[in-house]
Amino acid sequence: MNSSTQTNQGVGNNTPNPVNQMVHRIVFAVALAHLLNDLIQAALPAIYPLLKDNFSLSFTQIGLISLVYQVTASLLQPWIGLYTDKHPKPYLLPLGMVVTLLGIILLALSSSFYMLLVSASLIGVGSSTFHPEASRVARMASGGRFGTAQSTFQVGGNTGSAIGPLLAAAIIIPNGQAATAWLILFACIAIWVLFRVSRWTINHAKTQLNKISAVPSVNLHGRTLKKALTILSILMLVKFTYIASLTNYYTFYLIKKFDLSLQDSQLFLFAFLAAVAVGTYFGGPVGDRIGRRAVIWVSFLGMAPFALLLPYANLLWTCILAIAAGLIMSSAFSAMVVYAQEAVPGRVGMVAGLMFGLMFGVSGIAAAGLGYLADINGIEWVFLICSYLPLLGIITLFLPNTQVKT
Repeated sequence: MNSSTQTNQGVGNNTPNPVNQMVHRIVFAVALAHLLNDLIQAALPAIYPLLKDNFSLSFTQIGLISLVYQVTASLLQPWIGLYTDKHPKPYLLPLGMVVTLLGIILLALSSSFYMLLVSASLIGVGSSTFHPEASRVARMASGGRFGTAQSTFQVGGNTGSAIGPLLAAAIIIPNGQAATAWLILFACIAIWVLFRVSRWTINHAKTQLNKISAVPSVNLHGRTLKKALTILSILMLVKFTYIASLTNYYTFYLIKKFDLSLQDSQLFLFAFLAAVAVGTYFGGPVGDRIGRRAVIWVSFLGMAPFALLLPYANLLWTCILAIAAGLIMSSAFSAMVVYAQEAVPGRVGMVAGLMFGLMFGVSGIAAAGLGYLADINGIEWVFLICSYLPLLGIITLFLPNTQVKT
């Protein structure tokens, strides 16, 4: 199809399309698996204060644990996506969760800092196989409603990320490091769900791919494509550096500045992560309707005032501002993933791997770097510096507009 006649899915066209028949049970299944996967992942940073006390770790060592996890979760993802674009491996989904299961077992049994690093790396490897493949399945089952399917998939992960700290506060922290073995139950459920999803993929992949291939889209080429991907990468750097500051160090910030208990600080972290989950869901459907670029633009600059005020707020307003920032900024990710997948057709797995891999890689490097800076300058200084990051969202002005009016 000639690109001049193509239109962005769901943009400026509200006519019902028989192609747009989402396979809801599969989209919800991968969203549930994402919830379970990210619940396990979120439990790791949620117990950092516990591990810090148990092993007498510095902030730099906490940052290194996060770096090892995030790097292993990021480096493999684009390669797995690229390989499975050409050679589909449906059963890679449950197999990856088995690796996560092994990481959980080792985490519960760890007796040294180095064992913690190995367990974090195993959980990261499991995550690196999950995200590109599960994102591919969500798109496959979308029926052409790519943003809605991607945001549903993402909100599952963000919901799991929000539940993780609560689970840690309720079960792991009161009972000690060995209580992380309870996460084995969630991993086993995820393995079962992903096995069923893999069976559906084997039986229905060809039919679903034929359906979504009929959906019109806008493809970018040459310098325009390079420009778009460069800007998306910078925006990902900004977004996930800021998110890393809150996900990994928000509890430390609250304990330091407001003298909260560890368990109370986990409730504030839950409130922030729950807001991220809600914001993530709405970003996809809105992007289907008004365009991905508009969602990205609003999400970055819209949350900047809240981020800038947060370091100066009292406890109540710190909670409110963090919730507002998470709610608005989180709407961007689904739009960014779908934007990139539409810009590079035929490389769904590779693009998903790159986007999720960049997310984990940036988060890991940022966590390590911010931990180092916190050791030198203090955690409050780190939050002050990070509050200016969303202003870099101004570069969205230069993001190519894929919306074509018809």
